[in-house]
Amino acid sequence: MNKVDLATVLGLFGSFTLVTGAVLIGGSIGSFFNLPSVLLVLGGTFFVTTISFSMDDVIRAQKLVVSTLFSRQVAPDYAAHSMLNLADKCRGKGVLHLQDYMQSLAEGSFQRKSLQLVVDGLPAEEVNRILQNDLNGMIARHNSCSGVLRKAAEVAPAMGLIGTLVGLVQMLGNLNDPSSIGPAMAVALLTTFYGAVLANMFFSPLASKLERNSEEEVLLNRVFMLGAASIGRQENPRRLEMLLNTLLPPSNRVQYFS
Repeated sequence: MNKVDLATVLGLFGSFTLVTGAVLIGGSIGSFFNLPSVLLVLGGTFFVTTISFSMDDVIRAQKLVVSTLFSRQVAPDYAAHSMLNLADKCRGKGVLHLQDYMQSLAEGSFQRKSLQLVVDGLPAEEVNRILQNDLNGMIARHNSCSGVLRKAAEVAPAMGLIGTLVGLVQMLGNLNDPSSIGPAMAVALLTTFYGAVLANMFFSPLASKLERNSEEEVLLNRVFMLGAASIGRQENPRRLEMLLNTLLPPSNRVQYFS
C-alpha cells in the first residue's frame, strides 16, 4: 500500500508558497503572469525535450512524476524478513508452500514473479538470469524517465533566455511606441523567471527524487531476487541472512535467527 510522500509534497508546496508570498508582498501577482511567456517556456520546454526522446519515454516520465507524490511502505529490512521467513518455512514444507503466500502479492510484482519462477521449478541460475534481465530493463526505463526530467531542467532556462531575447528585440524595435515597451519587457523578464523556477524548483528536484526511488526499488528487487534463488537452491536460511546483510545498508540489516 502506498502513502503520500510528505517530503515531496512539503518541498513542492513550501517552495512555491515562498515564491508566491514574495510576489504578493512586493506587489500584485497579476504582474507576474504573461500568457506569451507561459506558452513559450512551457510549450518550448515540452517540445524541445520531446526531440531528444520518444513519446513513450515522455508519457512514462509524466506518469512517474505523479508516482513521486507517493512512497512505498515496504522497507528493505521488512522485505528481507519476509524472504527469510519464506525460506525457513519452505525448507520444511517445500517450495509449494509459496503458492499460498503468492496469492497476497500484487499481480505482476517483482516478488511474485521471482517466487513463481521458483514454484515452476526453474534452476536457480536460470531464475537469477531471468530476474537480472528484468531488473536491468526496469533500471533502463527509470534512467530514461529521469533523463527526460534532467533534459527539461536544462531546456527550461534556455527557453527563458530565448524569450528574453524575443522581448528585447520587440522592445528595441518599438522604442518610438511607449505603450509597447511594457509588454515587451514583461516577456523579456518573465520568461527568464519562469524558466528558472521550472528548472530549479520542479524538474531538477523531481528528477533527483525519481533516481532515489529507483535506487530503493532496485534494492528491494535485489532482496527478492536473492531470496528466490536461495529458496530455489534449498539453502540454509542462515546463509541467506548473511548474504542479505551484505546487500542491505547497515541501518537495515536483519538478525532473523538471533
